[in-house]
Amino acid sequence: MRGRLTVALLAVPAIAGAQEARVVTTPGNPILDTPSSTDPAPLVDGDTLYILTGRDEAPPGVNDFVMNEWQLLSTTDPGSRKWTHRPAIARPETIFAWAEPGRAYAAQIVRGPDGRFYLYAPIVERDSAAEDRFSIGVAVADTPTGPFRDAHPAGPIVSQRRPVPNRIHNIDPTVLVAADGRVWMYWGSFGQLRGIELARDMVTPIGAPFAVSGLTGYFEAPWVLERDGTYYMLYAGNHAGPASDCTPAVYYACIAYGTAADPRGPWTYRGVILKPVSSTTSHAGIVPFRGGWVIAYHTADGIDGGHFHRSVAIDPVRWDDSVRPARILPVVPTRRALPPGPPTRNRARSATATSSNEPIPLQYWIGALNDGKVPANPLPPDLWGSWTGHNPPRQWIEYRWHAPVTLDGSRIWFWADQPAGSGVGVAPPAAWRIEYWNGGWKPVAARTAYGTAPDVVQAVRFAPVTTRCLRAVFDASHAGASHAALAVKEWEALSPIAQPVTPAERVAAPCEQMPERHGR
Repeated sequence: MRGRLTVALLAVPAIAGAQEARVVTTPGNPILDTPSSTDPAPLVDGDTLYILTGRDEAPPGVNDFVMNEWQLLSTTDPGSRKWTHRPAIARPETIFAWAEPGRAYAAQIVRGPDGRFYLYAPIVERDSAAEDRFSIGVAVADTPTGPFRDAHPAGPIVSQRRPVPNRIHNIDPTVLVAADGRVWMYWGSFGQLRGIELARDMVTPIGAPFAVSGLTGYFEAPWVLERDGTYYMLYAGNHAGPASDCTPAVYYACIAYGTAADPRGPWTYRGVILKPVSSTTSHAGIVPFRGGWVIAYHTADGIDGGHFHRSVAIDPVRWDDSVRPARILPVVPTRRALPPGPPTRNRARSATATSSNEPIPLQYWIGALNDGKVPANPLPPDLWGSWTGHNPPRQWIEYRWHAPVTLDGSRIWFWADQPAGSGVGVAPPAAWRIEYWNGGWKPVAARTAYGTAPDVVQAVRFAPVTTRCLRAVFDASHAGASHAALAVKEWEALSPIAQPVTPAERVAAPCEQMPERHGR
């Protein structure tokens, strides 16, 4: 059970291309379980908070952003947990005559100086010869709910051809109407961020685009706001590494931010406000509402959630005004209350995971070993992996517990992109074994064979042992002197009797440095 979702139909004015709106009462984050909602862009108009979102529609096992439409959520009181959900308020091809269907990536609605509402959206140009056909179109409506119509029928206002040639990925627009009335738009992905001033018509560029720098680890998803004369730029960062303040794995992203006294910069990096969430991508927007501030972001926490099935969440934002410029305090993500899971024999969820190849290559993640997920088509951070191009003949992974546990079995899921016997890429191990700590590493007395085939569970039963550390040792597949790497989706350590899951307590010390506890 993931919490009850109450839905009621709502009579609203007809919107071209839209489906019927409904009122959703949600027990907490994420706001919607289904359909998925992603890339949130909050907007406040009067007493109403709106959140523009996309919609993930990728079939199971497809690692791609299949997104065909934009949706709208609205509420006058987030604390009530009642939201109006308007599906399909817009689709690229229904607004822009020059657009291809689909690829309804992160967009934003902004109120212009004329009181109308402008939708800035990444669009794939249908007849473009550009290397990357993504561009930015602008639509306009009299209300945030639409209907929207193309505000620049001549085509996109930004592409690889205009306003000046570029070779960047022209997506993720964010727009600010500043307190002085000037309008600024920023956009860009894959580490490239651009900005430009727009005329008060919200469409016409003023001058040439400029590059934005100074934002450590910028990857994509910019969000610009102004507070007390200071400009703030939030973004998805992926400066990765074991000592990073952002993320241990390069595929995951944090939400970081920088500040500037002028929209053109220079920008100064200020730190991370939202650590990586359950989806590899991260996208956030912050707005003032009802005397406070809120952040909207997405996660993979919905029913059937995943990296390509994301759902929008919302939480308070707090500021430290004792410093100048004011600091955005780290966001504390919340999630709807979930009942305790059923008792399980798997004790891995209570363990600290470590491995022989730490620091782990940045595309992989040690947390994938015991996150309870066995994806059919994993991304690199869904795995513990060891590929470096120069792989050793032996590797190991290890669980450490705060107190001794009794174990009598294991289940493991290998992943490979090369067959057994390969000396390159990632291959199943040639052989492996399980060891436990008892004054030294000792092999368990296995009662079943150690299987090595990937993408199916390999179960091993052994005589019970009581220990604080368990290790799986792998002999790498090889061809001559060349060894393949190894990868594991999930590794379970099984006790004889099912027990409630207890939270992991971080155990940093190796078993050799722990007080001696005797196993059997």
